[in-house]
Amino acid sequence: MTGSPAYSGTIPRLLAAAAARDPDATWLRTDETTMTFAAAAGSVAGLADVLRSAGIRRGDLVVLTARTTPPYLLCWLALAALGAVSVPVNPRSAPAELAGIVRQVTPQVLISDAELAGLVDPVRELAGVLDVGELLGSAGSAGELPDVAGPDDLAVLIPTSGTTGRSKLVMQTQRAYAMAGEGFPFWMELSSADRLMTSLPLFHINAPAYSVMGSLACGAGLVLLPRFSASGFLDAARRHGATEFNAIGAMLEILMRQPPRPDDADTPLRLCYTGPAPERERQLEIERRFGLRIVVGYAMSESPYGLIWPRGTRPYGTLGAVRQHPVLGTVNEARVVSQDGRVLGTGETGEIELRNPVLTPGYWGMPDETAAVFDEGWLRTGDLATVNSDGTYTFAGRQKEVLRHRGENLSPVEVEEVLAAHPTVLECAVVGVPSELSEDEVKAFIVPASAVSFDELRAFAAERLAAFKVPRFWQLIDELPRTPTARVAKHRLPAGHQPGEYDAEA
Repeated sequence: MTGSPAYSGTIPRLLAAAAARDPDATWLRTDETTMTFAAAAGSVAGLADVLRSAGIRRGDLVVLTARTTPPYLLCWLALAALGAVSVPVNPRSAPAELAGIVRQVTPQVLISDAELAGLVDPVRELAGVLDVGELLGSAGSAGELPDVAGPDDLAVLIPTSGTTGRSKLVMQTQRAYAMAGEGFPFWMELSSADRLMTSLPLFHINAPAYSVMGSLACGAGLVLLPRFSASGFLDAARRHGATEFNAIGAMLEILMRQPPRPDDADTPLRLCYTGPAPERERQLEIERRFGLRIVVGYAMSESPYGLIWPRGTRPYGTLGAVRQHPVLGTVNEARVVSQDGRVLGTGETGEIELRNPVLTPGYWGMPDETAAVFDEGWLRTGDLATVNSDGTYTFAGRQKEVLRHRGENLSPVEVEEVLAAHPTVLECAVVGVPSELSEDEVKAFIVPASAVSFDELRAFAAERLAAFKVPRFWQLIDELPRTPTARVAKHRLPAGHQPGEYDAEA
């Protein structure tokens, strides 16, 4: 069975359908346990009963310190079955960050575990706390899953930044997760014979919407790794028989930096979903080393339907074409718009806008921020792309990251891709720094793979980039700061002109 059999509309209906279709097949795998579809549905139903007894009802907000482990996943599913709204937070947050979220949403309860006492204890005065292990231990296995939530009910508030003030919380519906799960196996050509492995966080959208919901939709297995470990990743795939995984941020490059082994391609892995696209030759190099095929896509917390490589195509360097639903057909539209609101055509670059049934209703408690990202029903993504003649789109950078230098716009992504190709560069990040000319000067932060010569790097970049794109300022850094989802957190790079900085024009 490939693709999604039907349209379910909600998270619990997708789980119930999977349990009814193949109850005794193993769904969930970790190094400690396995669980069939039927057992998972029973545990979720039992847990929903316990949560209901604790006073949680449809529409209630519940904060979760969401580790990527079975207890938290089952709890997330049980809350969705009750029609409650999960607010999953990074379990590695600082207590002040967790307190900020709790104050912002005033949850019915906070669900955590004993190992996170140092994080949770300072906020106990703000919310009642339940232990996820104790909840699961007292739940047992119940009968049918609750079916009280509707497709338009909120399922999750997704924190998009950690802050002690007001975090921007993306509201997402039951429908968004259900439709993402139904679409993912179709887009990736997955079947019940596959096993989807994820080490990505449950407090983001990727793992729950694609790996968890996708595995339920097509009857595939789900392998949960508590964290990403480059040194153990391929061994975990062998151990669990994983055939597919999703990579975000620098995961693929981090895997490529591991010492090569003769058995790197000797795993069951056959597919990887990632985005943006690696450069063509780099992608082929990754695929050869690990013996798999990469499928590139583009989406975001605000819209799990975005772009993806169409089945059977290899449009290298692009984000793909518009994703559609395997049963409902054409439900998603994309366009590229100029700064003055004109819809652009082939060869032109502007902001990607999306329109579909799974767009976020907005940001929790932030009507002004919500209004700012919508354009008459179209979601302004903040990402720039070029329209291609074949209906695909090529990523050009983040709109807010575009730099203005010598009267020209430039994308840091383009510069980073060139610098990352140099053998002495492990990773890099390109930013703008203030200039006396009121425009940006270009600065490159370099994590070295070996001894670095900035003069050599400048010459390398100058051979491949227009002069205005070549960085003036250069600085070595031990590692790039990252968000919990492994993306580079450029706002946390050292600001201004630091000691040890190299100025090519000094």
